[in-house]
Amino acid sequence: MKKQRNISVELASTLPVEQQQTELVERKGIAHPDTMCDSIMEAVCIALCKEYNDRFGRILHHNIDKGMLVAGRTMPQPGGGKVIEPMKIIFGDRATYTHDGTVIQVGEIAEAAAKKWLRKNLRFVDPEVNIIYQNEIKPGSPELTDTFSRPVIGANDTSVGVGHAPRTETERLVFETEQYLNSNIFKYAYPETGKDIKVMAFRKNRDLTLTVAIAFVDRYIRDKKVYFEKKQIIQDNLTQFIRCKQENIDNVTVQINTLDDPERGEEGMYLTVLGTSAESGDGGQVGRGNRVNGLITFNRPQSLEAAAGKNPVNHVGKIYSVLSNEIARRIHKEVDGVKEVTVYLCSQIGQPLDEPLQASAKLILDENLHLDDIRETVTSIIQVELAYVGVFIEQLALGKYSIC
Repeated sequence: MKKQRNISVELASTLPVEQQQTELVERKGIAHPDTMCDSIMEAVCIALCKEYNDRFGRILHHNIDKGMLVAGRTMPQPGGGKVIEPMKIIFGDRATYTHDGTVIQVGEIAEAAAKKWLRKNLRFVDPEVNIIYQNEIKPGSPELTDTFSRPVIGANDTSVGVGHAPRTETERLVFETEQYLNSNIFKYAYPETGKDIKVMAFRKNRDLTLTVAIAFVDRYIRDKKVYFEKKQIIQDNLTQFIRCKQENIDNVTVQINTLDDPERGEEGMYLTVLGTSAESGDGGQVGRGNRVNGLITFNRPQSLEAAAGKNPVNHVGKIYSVLSNEIARRIHKEVDGVKEVTVYLCSQIGQPLDEPLQASAKLILDENLHLDDIRETVTSIIQVELAYVGVFIEQLALGKYSIC
């Protein structure tokens, strides 16, 4: 029998973001301290899911979403500086350490996952030398652990996930800018750029200003003259890249490392030893960076849920945040005439994940399209996605979806 779910489809009461006078969008790159935290704790979560599945045939209770990155200390200088004090990664929250008399080495799994991620993604960071690892993951409470043994695993909380589609041109350009700056081909051409990159976009009408922070690696910078020459070359290159990608934007202004001051010598340049501000200037924390769509979109409804590291079995803060974006993308792709869609999924603690308290889609449609023309189609897409939430969870546990 087909389940009766609380699904609503309605017209949105706002202008499409593309038509709003101003728009602000941000993305923190892969070596930004907050993105590092999100990525590493998610890698630990995926590693634990695999360990639990391999040993016991199912995923056990865990949440590794309280991670922190404590900044180290370095002395960058032209030609190459030195590391004085390593960074520290603190793994936090809860996990299952024993099951059916078997001990799971949670701390060792967490550290190994972190080192693997660091080796793959940060070419100047030696995970054996530049990082200290501190395991503060504690065993879960009996009640939370027990929920994973029940025939039907219900939502762990009453929470809301929200997603939207499509990306605006500004959102797309911000995402593609960071991806370009951190691509292998760009690093080959400009090895002096580290992977700690932050992009902030401000659009007013059809004028776009991109403020970009790029951590330069000091071993490639001989002196102040070389630094500012390279920065200008990169700025010109990035401006040309954006101009090739823009569609409806008329004017683009790109500014890089706006805190720089040529009159202050070494102090007036954004130099790092390892290519990340986490080495000295800035710590990181799970949940302070990109949302699960890879961006921080200030003109959109957003959830404050920190998805990274949360278990993919019953933690709706993670499941519904990612799933709502997937549903929104599918609605926009498959339903002609939908200009913009926002999807909300609200859970009720203890209730099945495929039966949210409320699932709603708010639509902005083409002028010649009426809501009644597509209401049933949109409702059907939401019904199907919720019905197959179990398959979605399996993919989420395998790391098939990006969460930052």
